[in-house]
Amino acid sequence: MSVLLKKLEAHLVDMELSASDQQKQQLIGYVEQLNKWNKAYNLTSVRDPLEMMTRHIADSLALLHFLPAQKSYIDVGTGPGLPGIPLAIMMPDSQFTLLDSLGKRTRFIQQTVFELGIKNVTAIQSRVENHRVEVGFDGVLSRAFASLEDMLTWCQHLVKADTGRFFAMKGIYPTAEIDTLAPEFELEQVNKLYVPQLNEERHLVEIKLK
Repeated sequence: MSVLLKKLEAHLVDMELSASDQQKQQLIGYVEQLNKWNKAYNLTSVRDPLEMMTRHIADSLALLHFLPAQKSYIDVGTGPGLPGIPLAIMMPDSQFTLLDSLGKRTRFIQQTVFELGIKNVTAIQSRVENHRVEVGFDGVLSRAFASLEDMLTWCQHLVKADTGRFFAMKGIYPTAEIDTLAPEFELEQVNKLYVPQLNEERHLVEIKLK
Protein backbone atom coordinates (compact mmCIF):
# COMPACT_ATOMS: atom_id res chain seq x y z
CA MET A 1 0.00 0.00 0.00
CA SER A 2 1.36 3.43 -0.91
CA VAL A 3 1.95 5.96 1.85
CA LEU A 4 -0.59 8.30 0.20
CA LEU A 5 -3.26 5.60 0.17
CA LYS A 6 -2.51 4.70 3.78
CA LYS A 7 -2.86 8.33 4.86
CA LEU A 8 -6.04 8.83 2.80
CA GLU A 9 -7.68 5.73 4.23
CA ALA A 10 -6.78 6.78 7.78
CA HIS A 11 -8.33 10.21 7.19
CA LEU A 12 -11.51 8.68 5.71
CA VAL A 13 -11.91 6.45 8.77
CA ASP A 14 -11.33 9.38 11.14
CA MET A 15 -13.88 11.49 9.26
CA GLU A 16 -16.44 8.65 9.03
CA LEU A 17 -16.44 8.79 5.23
CA SER A 18 -16.49 5.92 2.76
CA ALA A 19 -14.99 5.94 -0.72
CA SER A 20 -14.79 3.40 -3.53
CA ASP A 21 -11.43 2.18 -4.78
CA GLN A 22 -11.88 4.39 -7.86
CA GLN A 23 -12.55 7.45 -5.73
CA LYS A 24 -9.48 6.75 -3.62
CA GLN A 25 -7.32 6.40 -6.74
CA GLN A 26 -8.70 9.66 -8.15
CA LEU A 27 -8.00 11.53 -4.90
CA ILE A 28 -4.43 10.17 -4.84
CA GLY A 29 -4.08 10.94 -8.56
CA TYR A 30 -5.14 14.53 -7.90
CA VAL A 31 -2.46 14.92 -5.22
CA GLU A 32 0.14 13.42 -7.57
CA GLN A 33 -0.87 15.78 -10.38
CA LEU A 34 -0.84 18.77 -8.02
CA ASN A 35 2.62 17.82 -6.77
CA LYS A 36 3.92 17.40 -10.33
CA TRP A 37 2.49 20.66 -11.69
CA ASN A 38 3.37 22.58 -8.56
CA LYS A 39 7.07 22.41 -9.32
CA ALA A 40 6.60 24.52 -12.46
CA TYR A 41 3.39 26.48 -11.81
CA ASN A 42 3.48 27.14 -8.05
CA LEU A 43 -0.18 26.22 -7.52
CA THR A 44 0.05 25.75 -3.75
CA SER A 45 2.47 26.63 -0.97
CA VAL A 46 2.13 23.07 0.35
CA ARG A 47 5.05 21.09 -1.11
CA ASP A 48 4.76 17.69 0.56
CA PRO A 49 2.17 15.30 -0.98
CA LEU A 50 1.43 13.78 2.45
CA GLU A 51 0.72 17.25 3.80
CA MET A 52 -1.47 17.92 0.74
CA MET A 53 -3.51 14.87 1.71
CA THR A 54 -4.35 16.54 5.02
CA ARG A 55 -4.37 20.25 4.21
CA HIS A 56 -6.11 19.97 0.83
CA ILE A 57 -7.94 16.65 0.52
CA ALA A 58 -9.17 16.06 4.08
CA ASP A 59 -9.82 19.78 4.50
CA SER A 60 -12.07 19.74 1.42
CA LEU A 61 -13.79 16.46 2.27
CA ALA A 62 -14.79 17.82 5.68
CA LEU A 63 -17.61 19.60 3.83
CA LEU A 64 -19.23 16.35 2.73
CA HIS A 65 -21.26 16.04 5.93
CA PHE A 66 -22.93 19.40 5.26
CA LEU A 67 -23.49 19.67 1.48
CA PRO A 68 -26.73 18.39 -0.10
CA ALA A 69 -26.15 15.78 -2.80
CA GLN A 70 -27.40 15.89 -6.41
CA LYS A 71 -26.98 19.66 -6.62
CA SER A 72 -25.09 22.14 -8.78
CA TYR A 73 -22.15 23.95 -7.21
CA ILE A 74 -19.76 26.68 -8.27
CA ASP A 75 -16.41 26.87 -6.52
CA VAL A 76 -15.26 30.49 -6.77
CA GLY A 77 -11.57 31.37 -6.56
CA THR A 78 -10.94 27.64 -6.74
CA GLY A 79 -7.17 27.93 -7.19
CA PRO A 80 -5.93 24.49 -8.26
CA GLY A 81 -9.42 23.03 -7.73
CA LEU A 82 -10.03 23.19 -3.99
CA PRO A 83 -12.42 22.18 -2.57
CA GLY A 84 -14.12 21.50 -5.93
CA ILE A 85 -12.14 18.55 -7.30
CA PRO A 86 -12.09 16.43 -4.11
CA LEU A 87 -15.81 17.13 -3.62
CA ALA A 88 -16.61 16.30 -7.25
CA ILE A 89 -14.80 12.96 -6.89
CA MET A 90 -16.85 12.11 -3.80
CA MET A 91 -20.15 13.55 -5.10
CA PRO A 92 -20.46 12.12 -8.64
CA ASP A 93 -24.18 12.96 -8.86
CA SER A 94 -23.53 16.69 -8.36
CA GLN A 95 -22.19 19.10 -10.98
CA PHE A 96 -19.26 21.38 -10.19
CA THR A 97 -18.14 24.53 -11.98
CA LEU A 98 -14.64 25.62 -10.90
CA LEU A 99 -13.94 29.29 -11.44
CA ASP A 100 -10.58 31.03 -11.27
CA SER A 101 -9.10 34.13 -12.89
CA LEU A 102 -5.67 32.58 -13.60
CA GLY A 103 -5.23 30.51 -16.74
CA LYS A 104 -2.49 28.29 -15.30
CA ARG A 105 -4.92 27.10 -12.63
CA THR A 106 -7.82 26.38 -14.99
CA ARG A 107 -5.45 24.60 -17.39
CA PHE A 108 -4.25 22.42 -14.53
CA ILE A 109 -7.85 21.61 -13.59
CA GLN A 110 -8.85 20.79 -17.16
CA GLN A 111 -5.85 18.49 -17.67
CA THR A 112 -6.30 16.82 -14.29
CA VAL A 113 -10.02 16.04 -14.62
CA PHE A 114 -9.34 14.69 -18.13
CA GLU A 115 -6.52 12.41 -16.98
CA LEU A 116 -8.43 11.18 -13.92
CA GLY A 117 -11.70 10.66 -15.77
CA ILE A 118 -13.71 13.08 -13.62
CA LYS A 119 -16.89 13.81 -15.60
CA ASN A 120 -18.75 16.29 -13.37
CA VAL A 121 -16.31 19.23 -13.41
CA THR A 122 -16.22 22.28 -15.69
CA ALA A 123 -13.30 24.72 -15.35
CA ILE A 124 -13.82 28.35 -16.33
CA GLN A 125 -11.26 31.16 -16.38
CA SER A 126 -13.01 34.35 -15.27
CA ARG A 127 -13.21 36.87 -12.50
CA VAL A 128 -16.22 35.96 -10.39
CA GLU A 129 -17.94 39.32 -10.81
CA ASN A 130 -17.71 38.98 -14.61
CA HIS A 131 -19.07 35.44 -14.82
CA ARG A 132 -22.71 35.35 -15.96
CA VAL A 133 -25.07 32.38 -15.78
CA GLU A 134 -28.54 31.77 -17.17
CA VAL A 135 -29.53 29.49 -14.29
CA GLY A 136 -28.21 30.03 -10.78
CA PHE A 137 -26.39 27.40 -8.76
CA ASP A 138 -27.70 25.52 -5.75
CA GLY A 139 -24.51 26.29 -3.88
CA VAL A 140 -21.65 28.80 -4.10
CA LEU A 141 -18.49 27.45 -2.46
CA SER A 142 -15.43 29.39 -1.37
CA ARG A 143 -12.25 28.40 0.43
CA ALA A 144 -9.75 31.06 1.46
CA PHE A 145 -11.33 33.30 -1.16
CA ALA A 146 -12.38 36.60 0.41
CA SER A 147 -14.27 38.13 3.29
CA LEU A 148 -17.91 37.10 3.65
CA GLU A 149 -18.96 40.59 2.58
CA ASP A 150 -16.92 40.43 -0.63
CA MET A 151 -17.96 36.87 -1.41
CA LEU A 152 -21.66 37.68 -1.04
CA THR A 153 -21.40 40.94 -3.00
CA TRP A 154 -19.44 39.41 -5.87
CA CYS A 155 -21.37 36.12 -6.02
CA GLN A 156 -24.95 37.17 -5.37
CA HIS A 157 -25.82 36.82 -9.08
CA LEU A 158 -24.59 33.20 -9.17
CA VAL A 159 -26.99 31.63 -6.68
CA LYS A 160 -30.59 30.50 -7.12
CA ALA A 161 -32.69 33.23 -5.55
CA ASP A 162 -35.03 31.07 -3.47
CA THR A 163 -33.18 27.87 -2.71
CA GLY A 164 -29.49 28.65 -3.27
CA ARG A 165 -26.94 28.78 -0.48
CA PHE A 166 -23.50 30.27 0.04
CA PHE A 167 -20.96 27.96 1.72
CA ALA A 168 -17.85 29.79 2.93
CA MET A 169 -14.94 27.85 4.43
CA LYS A 170 -13.30 29.79 7.23
CA GLY A 171 -10.63 29.21 9.85
CA ILE A 172 -11.60 30.55 13.26
CA TYR A 173 -15.25 31.45 13.84
CA PRO A 174 -15.71 34.71 11.83
CA THR A 175 -17.69 36.64 14.45
CA ALA A 176 -16.98 40.11 13.09
CA GLU A 177 -17.83 39.14 9.48
CA ILE A 178 -21.10 37.51 10.55
CA ASP A 179 -22.09 40.47 12.73
CA THR A 180 -21.79 42.83 9.76
CA LEU A 181 -23.75 40.80 7.19
CA ALA A 182 -25.73 42.99 4.80
CA PRO A 183 -29.50 43.00 5.49
CA GLU A 184 -30.35 41.05 2.33
CA PHE A 185 -28.48 37.99 3.64
CA GLU A 186 -29.39 35.63 6.44
CA LEU A 187 -27.09 33.31 8.39
CA GLU A 188 -28.39 29.74 8.19
CA GLN A 189 -25.79 27.96 10.30
CA VAL A 190 -22.11 27.68 11.13
CA ASN A 191 -20.66 24.19 11.41
CA LYS A 192 -17.33 23.34 12.95
CA LEU A 193 -15.33 21.15 10.57
CA TYR A 194 -13.19 18.26 11.72
CA VAL A 195 -9.97 17.76 9.77
CA PRO A 196 -7.75 14.98 11.20
CA GLN A 197 -4.14 15.84 12.02
CA LEU A 198 -4.82 19.54 11.48
CA ASN A 199 -4.37 21.52 14.68
CA GLU A 200 -6.24 24.56 13.37
CA GLU A 201 -9.85 25.65 13.57
CA ARG A 202 -12.10 25.19 10.55
CA HIS A 203 -15.69 26.36 10.10
CA LEU A 204 -18.26 26.25 7.31
CA VAL A 205 -20.57 29.27 7.16
CA GLU A 206 -23.89 28.74 5.37
CA ILE A 207 -25.81 31.83 4.23
CA LYS A 208 -28.95 32.40 2.16
CA LEU A 209 -30.63 35.33 0.48
CA LYS A 210 -33.60 36.71 2.39
